[in-house]
Amino acid sequence: MRIDLNADLGEGYGPYTFGDDTALLALVTSANVACGFHGGDPEIMVATASAAKARGVSIGAHPGFQDLRGFGRRVIAESAAEIEAGVAYQIGALRACAALAGHRVTHVKAHGALANLSNADADVARALARAVRAVDRTLPLVVMPGLASERAALDAGLAAVREIYADRAYAEDGQLCARSLPGAVIHDAAEAAARVRRMVEEGAVITLSGRRIPVPIDTICVHGDTPSAVETARAVRLALGQAGFELAAFDVA
Repeated sequence: MRIDLNADLGEGYGPYTFGDDTALLALVTSANVACGFHGGDPEIMVATASAAKARGVSIGAHPGFQDLRGFGRRVIAESAAEIEAGVAYQIGALRACAALAGHRVTHVKAHGALANLSNADADVARALARAVRAVDRTLPLVVMPGLASERAALDAGLAAVREIYADRAYAEDGQLCARSLPGAVIHDAAEAAARVRRMVEEGAVITLSGRRIPVPIDTICVHGDTPSAVETARAVRLALGQAGFELAAFDVA
């Protein structure tokens, strides 16, 4: 009855900020930190790692496509070798910045378009998994259950941490609905919390049509850049507690 609550943090750049990282760090048990490609920079990475350590929050690398203008949510045409090198580079960058803060990186979770591709494209998923394994084969990879990213992680000998999203709707194949579709992003905190509680209690992803796809669930994500992120994280945390779950960073040992 333990479950992790995570958010994507450190996604500002220079003087520009995204979301309320301070408030979210008081609510989540792990954070996925932008590594400079879709957001983040060295100072932000160090500051985010330091703040997470002070709150007892675990941190993971959140690599994406090199796309600051598009916030990593546009597909960039890259070869498998380019994806591997870019992911390895970003993990290394956060590990170095975390060391400056006296913290350590304990997982990897792909961001945006890279994550979506890794869920649908086996070649991209394998490139992502190979990069993580090459840097540190003990790092768990956060994946969407039942999709190509989970299979690639397990095939690479990595621990797979299965994730569901509090603030995103699911298509019939278990993928996330495209953000351009009505209802794809859930802004109402109470609705998000109710959906999460139902999915966790039933052990299933629930699609827009109501279809249940049984999956193991280890962690729940709230996107830190959405306006309702803090309210949603607070509501999800409360709902999980009421359902009898202990909120704690995932342990794959």
